[in-house]
Amino acid sequence: MRTLGVDLAAAAKKTAVAVIEWDHGAANLAHLSLDVGDEEILRLFGTSELTGIDSPLGWPDAFLPFLAGHLTFDPHPVLDHDGIAGRRLLAYRDTDRFVTGHTGLIPLSVSADRLAHPAMRCAVIQAKIAREYGPQARDGSGRLAEVYPAASLKLWGIHARGYKGRGAPEAERLSSAVADLAVKAPWLDLAGYRADLAASDDMFDALIASLSARAVALGRTLHPGPGQAAAALTEGWIHLPSGQLSGLASW
Repeated sequence: MRTLGVDLAAAAKKTAVAVIEWDHGAANLAHLSLDVGDEEILRLFGTSELTGIDSPLGWPDAFLPFLAGHLTFDPHPVLDHDGIAGRRLLAYRDTDRFVTGHTGLIPLSVSADRLAHPAMRCAVIQAKIAREYGPQARDGSGRLAEVYPAASLKLWGIHARGYKGRGAPEAERLSSAVADLAVKAPWLDLAGYRADLAASDDMFDALIASLSARAVALGRTLHPGPGQAAAALTEGWIHLPSGQLSGLASW
């Protein structure tokens, strides 16, 4: 099988993709690139069984009624979110709170942080995918799943904090994270891309997104519970790995 990982930015610049080919206990990084546009993402989506994308697939369910109430001067949905607790429901999705509870990590807010621009692009990409390949459920039950590389790394025990940035300390941490991944996943052939991964946190995140997509394909991620299933279909659901990294190589 082939899995595609996408580290999505607001534009092609700094958007990275990674394709892994899996075959009977081994995996090969078959494609890695940076500064990728929508059409290339769609092409690779079409050749992959499952795509993991590092971007929110939706917005908090409370957000649209809040904006609609503000637009039409309907005070009720607006006043329902008075105060910090109410605004948190506008800023964070069920899945964001789930991730924080399980990992201690706090995902960026799709509606109140710089993540909003990539999410808008992601919505357009989802529409293009739907037009060409059919709609993909936002809970990850189709061929597209939302993933969070930082959480996957933490749950797999790969030391990778503070590797984003252009400074020397960040570069050293990124190189260390790539080395740690190579040790923990000896079955993964990086196919000569190791230097590229150590030089770009975007490409490294795309690789982790592709590995996370494999976990989704194998059913080795945490799924929404009964009280979260409905929201996951509209807001999206971040798939956290539920097993060891070594288990991804099993057939």
